[in-house]
Amino acid sequence: MRELLPTFTRRRVRAGEVTLHAAVGGVGPPVVLLHGYPETHVAWHAVAPRLAERFTVVCPDLRGYGASDKPPGDPDHRRYAKRTMAGDVGALMAALGHDRFAVVGHDRGALVGHRLALDSPEAVTHLAVLDVLPQLDMWAAMNRDFGLAGYHLFFLAQSADFPERLVGADPDLFLTHTLRSWCGTDGAITGQALAAYREAFADPRTIHATCEDYRAGATVDVDHDGADRDQGRRIEAPLLLLWGQPRGMELPFDPLAVWRRWAADADGGPLPCGHFLPEERPDEVVEALHGFLR
Repeated sequence: MRELLPTFTRRRVRAGEVTLHAAVGGVGPPVVLLHGYPETHVAWHAVAPRLAERFTVVCPDLRGYGASDKPPGDPDHRRYAKRTMAGDVGALMAALGHDRFAVVGHDRGALVGHRLALDSPEAVTHLAVLDVLPQLDMWAAMNRDFGLAGYHLFFLAQSADFPERLVGADPDLFLTHTLRSWCGTDGAITGQALAAYREAFADPRTIHATCEDYRAGATVDVDHDGADRDQGRRIEAPLLLLWGQPRGMELPFDPLAVWRRWAADADGGPLPCGHFLPEERPDEVVEALHGFLR
């Protein structure tokens, strides 16, 4: 992991009830980068150093992922609700001396950013979300093609410890299949990054925690989103949306239209790639973020 972000300092920071591992580098306005499934903070290795030329960049492992704490799940899955994970990130940034900061999230990290922007609008100056829909809208958008591609949303959300035992029987097979089937660019996930993901995913506690993340995504997270929509709560910060859209593929929804229901100031567009934008299209992601955060 150190070889991928050699100029960043590794920190273990108490953030509420958990301790998060984070890589920190750069000088300037603070930006926190939140990774997705099934990765770690290493997902930002091609983006973070270039942002650190202008910003103070914080790349944590989310609760349950990488080298951060992995508390066991609870019956209501609230320990891995995005509200709880967003609280972790807010506490982490406060502990590092940042009361206001920009949030950039990919996949699950973008869901955490979405919740952080809704629950703590005073803290979030900008929100960038990469290749995800809010939980409430994602489930509503499901059709046959989306369901086949996103089978993991149903599988990982099954009751413990059914998916844990199946994934744990051959975690390397499951991880490698997931990364390869979601990635639209050959060689985008480097050997060093893959080794870091394999090391993290070999821990049974990570497998359990990430299943809890998806169980929360099918239950309590949907409840939180629904309550906010019923109350008319919207994201106050400007929002940038980027998503992967391989050439020739049509999505069954308009991602920008979905996010504009949550944020008045939302813009963005697709990139010609698969799911892992920070690794497949780092140049375009950095360019978009520089323009947005400026």
